[in-house]
Amino acid sequence: MGPYEYVVADVFTETRFEGNPVAVFLDARDLSTGQMQCIAREMNLSETTFVLPAKFDGDVRVRIFTRVNELPFAGHPALGTAVVLAGRHSGDLLRMETGMGVIPFELDRSGSHAVSARMKQPVPVWAPYEHARDLLTGLGLASSTLPVEEYRNGPRHVYIGLPDIDALSAVEPDLRTLARLPDMAANCFAGKGDHWRMRMFSPAYGVAEDAATGSAAGPLAVHLVRHGLISCSQQIRILQGVEMGRPSTMIATVFGSPDQVDSVEVAGSVVIVAQGTLQI
Repeated sequence: MGPYEYVVADVFTETRFEGNPVAVFLDARDLSTGQMQCIAREMNLSETTFVLPAKFDGDVRVRIFTRVNELPFAGHPALGTAVVLAGRHSGDLLRMETGMGVIPFELDRSGSHAVSARMKQPVPVWAPYEHARDLLTGLGLASSTLPVEEYRNGPRHVYIGLPDIDALSAVEPDLRTLARLPDMAANCFAGKGDHWRMRMFSPAYGVAEDAATGSAAGPLAVHLVRHGLISCSQQIRILQGVEMGRPSTMIATVFGSPDQVDSVEVAGSVVIVAQGTLQI
């Protein structure tokens, strides 16, 4: 079978070899679920995406795989895929079918190619995290500056606040302890005003540390709105991946009110770095 054409793009950056890379397979119609999972392991990135014909009212359908499982939605691979597909798609709006429904993307074009995009994410649902003490122990932390809460918009993200950037950079998680907490990504954050920093650890999703977690950027903004650290409609910049040597910048905005979130938007830039084919 094959060859199968793919593109590798660095997401949430304007600089090659920074941001978070994603591999995008442009026509996956002949691939089984098992083959997609094997390919994701072979690519050895935090996520790999597979583009399929739309089933409903979207322009395309996309399946997203980590090294170990399929995700119904994830931010950096979805946004990276949207920009990769922009060269094959006319117009400035791309509607992507995912396991969490149709995600609309506004494409910012430079000539015939999009260099950035803005996505309207699923509005997350939230609750207190039931294993907060075990999570803090696994992160080597005594406490969190805000309540330890979980947000689900596909993946389950849990948020732990640090008092400052130095404390954030000093976090050294026990990944074996975190791996015992199923279906969870731990997101440590610090900052103030319009500028925030984040680190994400998720051995449960096959990612020791992530350079840019787009699906966590929107819920982080919701978390900050709900606890009064930012206001609705305030655009914030979230820097991630610094400690990994792959700095990434995500722009997040929450619309509505602290009690009623109407929509969540996340934006960022993408750089295409490689193209190739894979044989099966």
